[in-house]
Amino acid sequence: MITPPPLLTVKDLRVRRGGVRVLEIPSLIVEEGSILSLIGPNGGGKTTLLQTLACLIRAEDGEFFFKGEKVSSSHGLLQYRRRLAMVFQEPMLFDTTVFRNVASGLKIRGMDRSEIEKRVKQNLQRFGISHLVDRSARKISGGEAQRAALARALAIQPEILFLDEPFASLDPPTRESLMEDLEKILRQTNTTTIFATHDRMEALRLSDRIAVMNQGRILQIGPPDEVMNQPGDEFIASFVGVETILAGRVVRKGRGTFIAAIDGKEVEAVGEVEIGEPVVFCIRPENVTLAVPPYPEATSARNVFPAMITKIVPLGLYYKINLDCGFPLVAYVTGHSLENLSLQEGQVVSASFKATAIHVIRKTNKAPFPYSTKIAAVNDRGESSDSPFL
Repeated sequence: MITPPPLLTVKDLRVRRGGVRVLEIPSLIVEEGSILSLIGPNGGGKTTLLQTLACLIRAEDGEFFFKGEKVSSSHGLLQYRRRLAMVFQEPMLFDTTVFRNVASGLKIRGMDRSEIEKRVKQNLQRFGISHLVDRSARKISGGEAQRAALARALAIQPEILFLDEPFASLDPPTRESLMEDLEKILRQTNTTTIFATHDRMEALRLSDRIAVMNQGRILQIGPPDEVMNQPGDEFIASFVGVETILAGRVVRKGRGTFIAAIDGKEVEAVGEVEIGEPVVFCIRPENVTLAVPPYPEATSARNVFPAMITKIVPLGLYYKINLDCGFPLVAYVTGHSLENLSLQEGQVVSASFKATAIHVIRKTNKAPFPYSTKIAAVNDRGESSDSPFL
C-alpha cells in the first residue's frame, strides 16, 4: 500500500525584509486533517510564515510541496491558492450583506447559484449567524464579523486553512464561544489548519501539534503535552508557562536520580547526568503542592522545603503563589484551597514537588533527556533532522 504524501511540505524556506532575514525554516511537514498551532512572541515570525505559505509574501529561497507536487510561480501556483483560505485578526469583510460576503469566494470560483446558496446557508448555520443573512456587514458586532469571515473561508471547502490570531481582538466570552464552535467545525470537516497565536491556552485547546517560534525560527515542535511539559530550552519553557526555571549543578547521583545544588539548597530530579554538570530545572506551578501546620506526616514527594509566601496574585480561576524556599518557586492554588489553607503573604508553608515533576535541561553538548538545547525537531510528523541554524 502506497502512503500518500503529506498535505504540505516545506524545505529550506527563507524570507528577507529590508535586507534582514525574518524567516528561516529548514523543514516543516503538515499532515492532512491535522491542526498545527504556531505560538511565540510578537515578531516571532508566525504571521510571516502563514503569509509565505499562503503565497502573500515572496520567499527569498526554498520550496514547498502541496500533496507532493512542487508549487512555484511557474507551476501550480493558481491551483494551490484556490485550494486554501486565510482568516486574519481583523475580519476584512466587504461592504455588503453577510450572505454576499460568505458567497464571495464561491462566486469567484464560478459556482452555480444553487450550490452557492446551499454552502452559504450551511456555513451560516454552522457558525450560528443564519439570522444575519441579509444584515449589512457594517452593522454587526466584532464577534459576528469574525464568524462571518470564518464562514466565508470554510464555504469554499479549503484543503488548508490559515488562521492569523482570529480571536485576538475579541472579548473573553465571545472568544470562548467562537473557539468552541470553530474547534467542532474543524474536526467535523477534517480541515487541515495552521493557526498562529500568542496565547498558549488557545493552542492547547485546538491543536494536534504545537510549534514554538522566535526570531523567524521554529525552536520546537510536537504534541501539545510534549511541548508544554518537556521544553527544549529556557526560552521555550518560559513561553509555555513554566513559572520556575532554576540553574544548578549536579553534586551527587544515584540510580536514575541525582541531586543538584541550587542557591545552597539540594533538589532531587530524575535523569542520567555527571557530577559537576550544570543543569536547568523546569517546574510547572501546577506540580507544586502547599501545606500548612500541622504538616502531613508523609508525602511521596522527594523535594520538601519550608517556604515563605512573598506574593499572592489572583488569576481568575486560580491564584499564583510566589514562594521563597531559599530559591524562588511558584505554585498555583484554587480559590477553595486558598481559603481552606488560610494562605496569606508572609506566611511560612511547606512546599513540595516530586523528582519526576522536574523537567531537566542539560547545559552540555552531550545528548540530553529528553531534548537538547539545540532543537532538531521541526517535522509535524514527529521526525527530526539537524537544523543548521538552531
